[in-house]
Amino acid sequence: MPNRRLGLILPLFALALLALPSAALAQEPVPEPPPVPAPAVKTTVKLGFTGLTNRQVLGGEAWAVRGTVGKFVAGQSVTLKIKRNGRRVLTRTLAITQDGSVGRFKLALKFNRGGLLTVQASHAATAEMAAADSRALKVRVVSRSARAGDRGLAVKYLQSRLSRLGYVVGKRGYYDARTARAVLAFRKITRMARTQVATSEVFSRLAKGWGRFKVRYKDHGRHVEVDLTHQVIALISRGKAVRIYPTSSGKPSTPTILGNFSVYRKEAGTNSLGMIFSSYFIRGYAIHGFVDVPVYPASHGCLRIPPPDAISVYNWINIGTRVDTYYR
Repeated sequence: MPNRRLGLILPLFALALLALPSAALAQEPVPEPPPVPAPAVKTTVKLGFTGLTNRQVLGGEAWAVRGTVGKFVAGQSVTLKIKRNGRRVLTRTLAITQDGSVGRFKLALKFNRGGLLTVQASHAATAEMAAADSRALKVRVVSRSARAGDRGLAVKYLQSRLSRLGYVVGKRGYYDARTARAVLAFRKITRMARTQVATSEVFSRLAKGWGRFKVRYKDHGRHVEVDLTHQVIALISRGKAVRIYPTSSGKPSTPTILGNFSVYRKEAGTNSLGMIFSSYFIRGYAIHGFVDVPVYPASHGCLRIPPPDAISVYNWINIGTRVDTYYR
């Protein structure tokens, strides 16, 4: 009897097990929660410049904006925006490159037109990096022109370029009368209109290295050369023009004598003819200061130079100094 009951119970138990849900037989694993994304890296953006003088640059000259990003994440970029007088003139997206623990970016620039530029860089928020903006910085682009009375960067650049070529300029950063005469001499040599204004074309020719005085008699040692074609006088030392001045030579009816001469007499002060600090090189012909020095030949054969330059030229010249006069 017991065996019979057991035979009936076992099949019923098996059926009951089959009827149970699978979760009751084997407990399923609990799924893991999705990973929590890392918070975006907080960063800073800073700007700087290269090629500027007191945050000024001459129109047409190269300079660059450079920046750093405080904390760097690969694959990020910044947007650089530049405005001139409040109006946007440039937008660039720049990749951030890694440099140790920081990121860096750079953009080379050149603007011809003058004006006040406002420069700012920003990083738009991404999943990896938070948004960040740099401080807005100012850069002034100075126009490539100058005239009597001007001061500042354009004048300094002008004087520097002229001085390298041997032209005699005045007070640094100030467009005074001596600087104006240097511009006139440069204009004469480069066959421009004979004025004392430094236009953009003057700046352009200076940048190209134009206006160099071509010494004809390098074997004459320390001497004076007078280019009657361009109406300039140059003091030559070691084969190079060390000082260049505008001059007015003899007019067509009384031309300056041509040839190679030597100074035989010097006369300080002002004589009865109004000749200032004279250096005679043949008969009555002399290099001297005079109140009237037009841009064309107008003398009686002498070589007129502006009175403010007369003493320095007189002191440079010695008895026996050669003087060469010619047409190009």
